[in-house]
Amino acid sequence: MSTVIEQARELFGSEVVTNAISRDVTLPYGAGTAVLITLDNGHDHTKPNTFGPGGLLALDEAIEAARARTDIAAVAVTGKPFIFAVGADLTGIPALETWEQAHAIGKLGHDVFRKLGELDVPTFALINGAAMGGGVEVALHCSYRTVSSGVPAFSLPEAFLGLVPGWGGTYLLPRLIGAEKALKIIVDNPLAQNRVIKGAKVHEMGIADALFEPADFVEESLRWAAKVVKGDITVERPEVDTGQAWDDAVNTARFQLEGKLHGAAPAPVRAVELVAEARNRTRDEGFAAEDEALADLIMGDELKAGLYAFDLMQKRAKRPAGAPDKALARKVTKVGVVGAGLMAGQLALLFARRLDVPVVMNDLDRERLDQGVAYVHGEVDKLLGKGRINGDQANRLKGLVTGSLTKDAFADADFVIEAVFERMSIKQQVFAELEAVVSPEAILATNTSSLSVTEMASGLKHPERVVGFHFFNPVAVLPLLEIVRGAETDEASLATAFTVSKKLKKTSVLCKDAPAFVVNRLLTLFMGEVLSAVSEGTEPEAADRAVAPLGLPMSPLMLLQLVGPAVALHVSETLHEAFPDRFAVSDGLAEVVKAGKTAIFAPDLTIDPQVKELISGGDSPSEESAILDRALRALALEIRIMLDEGVVAEPADIDLCLIAGAGWPFHTGGITPYLDRVGVSEAVNGRPFHEGAPKAV
Repeated sequence: MSTVIEQARELFGSEVVTNAISRDVTLPYGAGTAVLITLDNGHDHTKPNTFGPGGLLALDEAIEAARARTDIAAVAVTGKPFIFAVGADLTGIPALETWEQAHAIGKLGHDVFRKLGELDVPTFALINGAAMGGGVEVALHCSYRTVSSGVPAFSLPEAFLGLVPGWGGTYLLPRLIGAEKALKIIVDNPLAQNRVIKGAKVHEMGIADALFEPADFVEESLRWAAKVVKGDITVERPEVDTGQAWDDAVNTARFQLEGKLHGAAPAPVRAVELVAEARNRTRDEGFAAEDEALADLIMGDELKAGLYAFDLMQKRAKRPAGAPDKALARKVTKVGVVGAGLMAGQLALLFARRLDVPVVMNDLDRERLDQGVAYVHGEVDKLLGKGRINGDQANRLKGLVTGSLTKDAFADADFVIEAVFERMSIKQQVFAELEAVVSPEAILATNTSSLSVTEMASGLKHPERVVGFHFFNPVAVLPLLEIVRGAETDEASLATAFTVSKKLKKTSVLCKDAPAFVVNRLLTLFMGEVLSAVSEGTEPEAADRAVAPLGLPMSPLMLLQLVGPAVALHVSETLHEAFPDRFAVSDGLAEVVKAGKTAIFAPDLTIDPQVKELISGGDSPSEESAILDRALRALALEIRIMLDEGVVAEPADIDLCLIAGAGWPFHTGGITPYLDRVGVSEAVNGRPFHEGAPKAV
């Protein structure tokens, strides 16, 4: 073992080593003996198999032992129950001190995994459970692959974190299934909130050669492998188009990346270039290029930011700061939803699916109510059509969601959430009507995006059971749930809110009852700086483009269109009333709403000429860089104020909110590390948000 590897291994001192346990199995049909290597770190499925230096060396030892034998017909690799392997052990990555150490980790993975594709006997990957990153790459190095139909997640998430698939993924996968499909796995899926595919799709895409059911997966896989060894089965794979189709796929990926990230994140771009060159490189050249890319990225800022963001989503999101003891939570056996609009329909479907309890929607208008229930039933039919649920589940879900014109239907509900028009008087009236029919212990939740929860509950006999429960649109996509504690909200109500959120599979952050809470407060400020620049004389297109270096999922004006001008105006008015010195109300936006405009862009994605005229003005245009700087400075100041006010517990909660609620890119690590990294925190507040943050150069 080289000195560099020894040094790297020391830095991975906390590695939970994935062992490679070998045993001989007799293949059926007289095919001979196979060595079956089981990857197992000694823990259950809640601690998946990963590969650090220790795990790689353990697998190397097992492969070398098999290579030394002359009495075997095949080698197969599988995982422990429910888990194949989920990639590299990331715990030691931040501790790597030199480019050479990072390069050695990449090369070690290649040196070990490639042996599976270079043995004298055929090798089989039996993908029995979740496979990600390096786990996928282990399988790609094998001669053949089988996959279980029960595999819940298969992905190459590296670009999501700020890396590339560096142990063979960018070279082997496109040469197996073609550049277009490979780039979906390597780039598209990671950037689509780290999308994964399931076992059946792995087979459909041609990554796996055979698909078997989970119950007897290993046995059936070995039977299949025996037939391959004997020559009874010949695996035929479609020839990969290495001509125009390859070029087209790469060029499309480049174009889409530029449109999404504007050069802000190097890892996805590097991954695309590795795929582009994989067509003409030898195996040695392809692997060497991956080693180099991996080392470069490991030593860069993007990975550090990505790991920070990943840690937020994996750890802090699961243990929300300030959440009460879950033992205090009340049982929820029935849910009420006040309203029957689009948001209410999304909420009704989510509660029914995740809690599996009756959900009653309420509205005063029969036509609107019927449309709301019909929307939910229609969405259930879509889930059925996509194979996400079966017929029995679809019928059950439809049966769970009903409508009522009176709130008496909520008499036995344990949790009622309102999703009505964003006006304090209306919401107070709704809560007063609810209190007249529900039990004193029933939780009353509001989906308000900006109004005071305390004020909303102020006229009630039991204000202690009112809690803010702010979802983000679309509800099924964005994971954030801002849970807002009013001045009177008690521990039991808050605990119930967090328990329900967990069952809904949402990422919860506890927020103080402050205007617009976290996400809308910061996004309104952000959009407000762009609109101010436009009103001062900057071309709207230039102002909108100014923040492109951040690589946000959408531009400020596109976000304004998604939110809706009327809603955005209402939130800005709420914030202006609370903080008139920092939040302005855009006269142009008010004119857009007055004109009845609901969209900012025309169908051809150019700014609507009438909207452009309404929001433009002034004769003092700003440079794009100056607009970005003023927006970042405003964010840095506001975040410091919010932390001083105790709106959330720590900067990490601000980052978690923007990542989970606004799609803030992982490659930034969230807003506070980014502001530290570029020196804005120090310039505005005199100190960084995170101790030990690197100084801007």
